[in-house]
Formats: sequence, structure tokens, C-alpha cells
Amino acid sequence: MRKVTAHLFSSADGVVESPNLFQFDRFGPEEGEAMGKALAPVTDVILGRTIYDEWSGYFAGNHEDFGAFINPVAKHVASRTLQDPLEWNNSTVIGADLLDFVRELKHGEGGEISVNGISVIRQLLDAGLLDTLTLTVHPVLVGQGRRLFDELAEPFRLDLVDSQITSVGNAMLTYAKHA
Repeated sequence: MRKVTAHLFSSADGVVESPNLFQFDRFGPEEGEAMGKALAPVTDVILGRTIYDEWSGYFAGNHEDFGAFINPVAKHVASRTLQDPLEWNNSTVIGADLLDFVRELKHGEGGEISVNGISVIRQLLDAGLLDTLTLTVHPVLVGQGRRLFDELAEPFRLDLVDSQITSVGNAMLTYAKHA
């Protein structure tokens, strides 16, 4: 079975929206190495509509760094408003229920599946379909912005499966759903 993973950059107060606004000088060599290692086995990416809109506008013409990874990979977009064909190469709209689609994808052929987009990550975590969630916590307080765990009805237990403090002061924490 294929592994489904997600990685978010977070402020110390839990904001995961627009990390480009707070990570500025806090992305060091360990973060780059971890990203490269995490992306190497990925053959499919699931994107929420908002992140698709943001990334397609920026990365479609960018073939360096993350663009070299994201442009050729298969991109599956969770959206109720977008329709195929999508302009960004190798992108298709998920035509079925997101959870059913991910269950089927997990049992199919290919490498790991990376998930991007706050609401999509929440849905897959709630459904038990996310195998690991990595949070790179930056030592900054942002105050406002979307948090991944704003609307929990009850406690959701996680197990810490890996951790690292980087040379620029970030805590990279990888969690799995509590067994």
C-alpha cells in the first residue's frame, strides 16, 4: 500500500497559512535536505483548489528547485469548481469523492502520495488516510492566519515518529495517527 504524507510549515502559534510570510530567514540546509528526501519517492500529489491556484500561477513556468519536482509529477486537484482540462501540465480534477479517490490511489501502483492544502490535509487526517504529517515549526509568532487544527470536535491523538531541531532553530516534527 502506498504511503500518504503531508508537510506544513507552521509558526509557533500554529499558523500554517502563507508560510512565505514568516519563514524568510529560517530555512536552512537541514530543511532543504528533509524536503528533498521527502519528495524523492513521491509520484502523485493531491492539491486543494486554493493551493492549486497559487502554485499553478507560480511554478508552471519555474523549473528550478521545487518547480523541477512539481511540474512533471501527477497532480490531482480536489475542487468542486474547477473542471478538466486544467492548464497546468499533469493536473486533473478529482472527479469522485476525495476520500474514496485517496483510498483507491493508496491501493494503486506508484510511489508515495504527497498532500498539500490545509482543508485537504484536515479531511485526510480526520479520515485516517494520512500516514504521516510533518510540521516544521518556525520560532515566530504570527497571530493571524489559518491553523490546521482550528475546529476539532474532540482531542485527536498523534504519535511522534521523528524529530529534529535544525541549525536555524526550527523543530521538524513528524507525526502518525495514534494507533
